[in-house]
Amino acid sequence: MKDSDVTRDTDVIAGVSSQRLRALALREGARFADVRPATRAALSHGAQSWLDGVPMHWMKDWPMPFPMLVAKARKALLTDLDGHRIDDFCLGDTGSMFGHSPAPVAKAIRKQAHQGLTYMLPTETALEAGHLLTERFGDFRWQIATTATDANRFALRVARAVTGRPKVLVFNGCYHGTVDEAMVALHDGRTVPRPGLTGQVADLTQTAVAVEFNDLAGVKAALATGEIAAILTEPVMTNSCMVMPVAGFHDGLRALSRDYGALLIIDETHTISSGLGGYMAVHGLDPDIFVAGKCVAGGMPTAIWGLRIDVADRFAAYNTTRAAGHSGMGTTLSANPMQFACLRATLAEVMTPDAYAHMETGAARLEAGLSAAIARHEAPWHVVRVGARVEFICAPGPLRNGTEAEAAHQPVLEGVIHTCLLNRGCLIAPFHNMMLVSPVTTPKQIDRLIAAFDDTLALLFGPDED
Repeated sequence: MKDSDVTRDTDVIAGVSSQRLRALALREGARFADVRPATRAALSHGAQSWLDGVPMHWMKDWPMPFPMLVAKARKALLTDLDGHRIDDFCLGDTGSMFGHSPAPVAKAIRKQAHQGLTYMLPTETALEAGHLLTERFGDFRWQIATTATDANRFALRVARAVTGRPKVLVFNGCYHGTVDEAMVALHDGRTVPRPGLTGQVADLTQTAVAVEFNDLAGVKAALATGEIAAILTEPVMTNSCMVMPVAGFHDGLRALSRDYGALLIIDETHTISSGLGGYMAVHGLDPDIFVAGKCVAGGMPTAIWGLRIDVADRFAAYNTTRAAGHSGMGTTLSANPMQFACLRATLAEVMTPDAYAHMETGAARLEAGLSAAIARHEAPWHVVRVGARVEFICAPGPLRNGTEAEAAHQPVLEGVIHTCLLNRGCLIAPFHNMMLVSPVTTPKQIDRLIAAFDDTLALLFGPDED
């Protein structure tokens, strides 16, 4: 049982009265449902064909009484089936970080649609995209995948191939999509499979080791076994309550990986919000393999992974010894021409210094406003920011590792907050409390979110109503 599950039955959750929380949940849930008759009618007639009523299971993770149906999205604004206009700070959980359908990407889609969607051969645009990837992220030898999960899987195969080692070191509470090796946790100091995995039969502890984030001593002990092919890490832990690296942590990872002959893989699928070139460029990290996905092609399903030159050379040498047959890498629709058209447009015209400057300014405004609201209502919470990515965390901070992040997560409380914000015209990510500021997010939208958050805190912490 998680710590967050235990707190559900206590009188106070992160400073909020449980009784008040239950009453607010009922009231805000009813408010959401009452103003969405068209959505409710559409779901009652059209959702039966989908498993559990939704095309992807995590669509049920939103705290709403029933899913919201989107009619259209433009810039940083959603319109639902009932005509409600909603400021979007979720932005597809980073997939639309640069706004919905950026004009250069939409233009590229229209053009490529007339030239074919997939044909298993490169294009001149693919060559241009490769140069742009190197210009933006550094000197790597690139490959394309459809999702960051796939990119991480392929990168791990390369790491095992060139090192001849079986295991991957990941951090407790990490996020790397649905990569098997990331589905482990620490329990009483031991690596164990994460609870709740569907249909899991293989022993994940044979291929992965979990260590706490920011624990260089733990990393060193794991590497000293000689079994670790790669360290797979985010620069900042993001799919938990966000955890920042302590001073010297990334330098220590780089040094230890070299000392013990393991490859360092940096997955920036979420931290690409950090600035132009991602956290790696902003903070001078030097991975052996770089991975990113979600927003790199403006929302078109695309991921990138690249090998430093020496690793690419080692992999080429390995390939000369490999028996003929399937490599276990690659999918038929990956590296299709539509991906390259959108990737080129995003890298050249959307992912720009000016875009990131706007995002940074807006995110700083949001961080300050949320922090001020928390202080005004004396909530025992804190706010953390990585570039354009902002989170409020319903616990004191800063958090140091995955165990602390799990304990800080309060899903019942957070769900009520999310519904309150949505009822006030603001959408944030359903997974924890992530908010993104895009290049097309306006100061007025940011101020509306701050006001909605302040109003929600007043409901949670203000005087009892008569």
